Amino acid sequence: MKPVSRWTALCLVWASAAVPLSHAMTPTEQLAAYSAQAAAPAQAARGQQLFTTRHGKDWSCSTCHSASPTVTGKHASTGKTIAPMAPAFNAERFTDTAKTEKWFRRNCNDVMGRECTVAEKADVLAWLLTLNR
Repeated sequence: MKPVSRWTALCLVWASAAVPLSHAMTPTEQLAAYSAQAAAPAQAARGQQLFTTRHGKDWSCSTCHSASPTVTGKHASTGKTIAPMAPAFNAERFTDTAKTEKWFRRNCNDVMGRECTVAEKADVLAWLLTLNR
């Protein structure tokens, strides 16, 4: 077997690093991970307040996701429909960590002009998990 050149090895390492990592978790596991990273338990009431309050920008989370995240929302600018946020009403929510992080990053920036903290993500997810059928 021919040895791999340094250049080939470097390219393989670079290519594998460029592949986005997607990790499946349940919403409850995702909440536990956020809470552990925040080093504090999540607070659902704080999550509801964060979701429904405007934070210095024109929108709140509920502007697009609806004040009741158990129903379909509608993007304020594009009019695109948004599936329910509460995992009990949308089994795909918060099951793909890469997707979860992507949307938290985008939406927190739109609403607050910054990324959400891990504690804020935990709080919102804790509240969403209290919404059951």
